[in-house]
Amino acid sequence: MGMGAVAASREDEEAKKMEAGGDTIGKNLDAGALFVLQSKGPGWGKYYIGPIQFLVCFGAVIACILLAGQSMKAIYLLANPGGTIKLYVFVAIFGVFMMTLAQLPSFHSLRHVNLISLLLCLAYSFCAVAGSIYLGNSDKAPPKDYSITGDAKNRVFGVFNAIAVIATTYGNGIIPEIQATVAAPVTGKMFRGLCLCYAVVITTFFSVAISGYWAVGNQAQGTLLSNFMVDGAAVIPEWLLLITQLFTLLQLSAVGVVYLQPTNEVLEGLCSDAKQGQYAARNVVPRLASRTVAVAAATTVAAMVPFFGDMNSLIGAFGFLPLDFAVPAVFYNVTFKPSKKGVVFWLNTTIAVVFSALAVIASVAAVRQIALDAKTYKLFANV
Repeated sequence: MGMGAVAASREDEEAKKMEAGGDTIGKNLDAGALFVLQSKGPGWGKYYIGPIQFLVCFGAVIACILLAGQSMKAIYLLANPGGTIKLYVFVAIFGVFMMTLAQLPSFHSLRHVNLISLLLCLAYSFCAVAGSIYLGNSDKAPPKDYSITGDAKNRVFGVFNAIAVIATTYGNGIIPEIQATVAAPVTGKMFRGLCLCYAVVITTFFSVAISGYWAVGNQAQGTLLSNFMVDGAAVIPEWLLLITQLFTLLQLSAVGVVYLQPTNEVLEGLCSDAKQGQYAARNVVPRLASRTVAVAAATTVAAMVPFFGDMNSLIGAFGFLPLDFAVPAVFYNVTFKPSKKGVVFWLNTTIAVVFSALAVIASVAAVRQIALDAKTYKLFANV
């Protein structure tokens, strides 16, 4: 039960004040809190934001399980070159591990996991940059070609596909859960947390992207680490690749269990009894069953459709672009009603319109790319 009952009761109470014209608006709530209340309260927002956030976060869990399976397979091939165990086996093994981690009772109980995740993110990014520099200076690197392949139409769609992938990288579908459960005062804590978050994201994203593109050019695969192995053999020092894969595997464990929380909240809101204790049998049994089933479903999808790049762009286009960029601006204007003659109103309106248009175009580009790649798809593929 953990987060579900506590957060829901707090949100419902504030949302009722909002609907009743209470004086909390603009005094005790910041834009982030408004996003939570509008999207989870009794208004229309929960019927739009709720499903998007649920799908985005559950999609992230699927992606984490898939990538972890790929990391486990890479480690296996380092230890046993020519090994024949299929990717879906490693995906299933990691899925079982995730079922155990998923039983952490609440979002608050993940605070130490989040700290470890931060350190791991920095560690594997540093290793990936080091591997890229080594590969770029070795004779094992592919010929450096930085040209953009394809005709004009494919290039244009490729740009919007890339925007969706970047949105997935920078987006954060878990912010409403943080906002809903953080202790007051909220604004300062959220601002400092977001500054740290995006400082890490920008540093790691650009360092890995620039060094990786310099090393392999337009031969870059869906994940940079895939370029560090060719035909099952490492093209950078094996010890460096092993450390990088281990850091990545541990990081994916932390990220996966964090992004599982909105799914847990939905399921436990349906199955739990808020009047009974968190560790009462009435709540423990449904929690254990619902979380196990959720992870099992994510693991099955990850094993069946192991195509990370296309999955990434689809999640970004349909989920992160509207959820993180367009909707908060709309909620701010609807709730605070800034003057239409002021800069704030038109800035928010511009943000909402631009990112809504990007979301539509990127969704078309993502679906188109999946259709083009469909001929290479195979259920339970060993990629």
